Amino acid sequence: MSAVAGLVLLAVVAQAAEKDKKIPLEKVPKAVQDALKARFPGAEVTSIEKEIEGGAVVYDIELKHKDTKYEMDIKEDGTVLVIEKEIAAKDLPDAVSKALKTKYPRATIKEVMEVYTVKGKEEKLDEYEVTITTADKKSVELKVSLDGKNLKEEK
Repeated sequence: MSAVAGLVLLAVVAQAAEKDKKIPLEKVPKAVQDALKARFPGAEVTSIEKEIEGGAVVYDIELKHKDTKYEMDIKEDGTVLVIEKEIAAKDLPDAVSKALKTKYPRATIKEVMEVYTVKGKEEKLDEYEVTITTADKKSVELKVSLDGKNLKEEK
């Protein structure tokens, strides 16, 4: 193998290792920390992963704020892309609950997150992310539209 090919391979391996890597809050860019603190002052950060999405560096942050679980996706420049908020399964709209029961009878709902897209200071409820355990004991994560009409499994 040539020296150039070796360097290219090393760079590819290093980039793959960097993907989805858990990191401490103090290693996150200040713009990301500021965005997090502005939206959730005093939050307890439980996990941070650095990811590459569409060629951009995005920090996937899991946190607790006022006894509620949240997740945020924040670009390295501090732009908040998505905020997810955990809710009780009983708080799902009827159309969403019915769609889940129809497609996955006898499934157990494990977690429900409201997914908000963020544009500037505006947060808009966009969909639900629902994790279920199917009747045959498989864990499945689903994206469900607000009206329950679109329901798809996440990969």
